[in-house]
Amino acid sequence: MANGMMEGKKAQDWLNLALAVALFVSPWVMGFAGEFMAAWNAWIVGIVIGALALATLTAFSEWEEWANMIIGIWLLVSPWLLNFAANMNAMWTHVVLGLLVAAISAWALWDEHQNPHAHV
Repeated sequence: MANGMMEGKKAQDWLNLALAVALFVSPWVMGFAGEFMAAWNAWIVGIVIGALALATLTAFSEWEEWANMIIGIWLLVSPWLLNFAANMNAMWTHVVLGLLVAAISAWALWDEHQNPHAHV
């Protein structure tokens, strides 16, 4: 059963799930849990990315990858939009993880269009 459950699952979804966990714990690990906007942004967006990754692992849907790409871009620009770019740990955590989430989602979309039946 576990082997059948794993068939067709894309590495990109597992990577995004790992990034979601990393983003969620980053305020404590990177020392910006006291920075209200940065910490809450990391916690909320981490939960959303994780939920989307789990949903995609259950049943692939292209819109989930597009949503993750938009969320990755949000992470990339959020330090400036939410005014916490002066906190280097928070800013770089959001920028790097945002780039990774967006890039992995773009890779998943590209992979789906190259191999449309690989996830079945």
